[in-house]
Amino acid sequence: MNTEELKALKVDKVVDARGVACPGPLLEAKRAVPSVPMHGVMEVISSDEGTTEDVPLWAKKVGHEYLGTLADAGIWHIYLRRSK
Repeated sequence: MNTEELKALKVDKVVDARGVACPGPLLEAKRAVPSVPMHGVMEVISSDEGTTEDVPLWAKKVGHEYLGTLADAGIWHIYLRRSK
C-alpha cells in the first residue's frame, strides 16, 4: 500500500508501544491481535526501529497481512490486517 492508502485505513485496534524497548512492541501486538475483528486492521505505534522488521516478519509467519509502515520523526506506524 502507498502512503495515502495507509493514512486512509480504518483502524480497528491501535497498539501504542512508544517508549517500549524490543521485544515489547511485538509482544503487545501479539496480545492485542485477538481483539481485532477478522480482516480488521491493527496499527502498532512504536519508537523502537526494530519493530519495523519484527512485526512484518511475525505477521507473515502467523498468517496475517502486513500492509505497510509509515515513519514520522522517529515514530513508526505499522499496519497489518488480521487474517486468521
